[in-house]
Amino acid sequence: MKANELREMTMGELNEELRELKSELFKLRFQHATSRLANPMQIKAVKKDIARIKTIIRQREIEGMKAQ
Repeated sequence: MKANELREMTMGELNEELRELKSELFKLRFQHATSRLANPMQIKAVKKDIARIKTIIRQREIEGMKAQ
């Protein structure tokens, strides 16, 4: 997912996407532990997406604090 796409989402959508990605990461880690994961690089990609979402959420929190 690209950062520009994420910035267009609302906070609710970002939180929902974050929840889904965390669930997917859990499943990927489980598959990796049981040696059924075809592409281990998927874990890295999901982690980066989670980090992007958390960064955007934090930026919006900071902007909200400055507006007060």
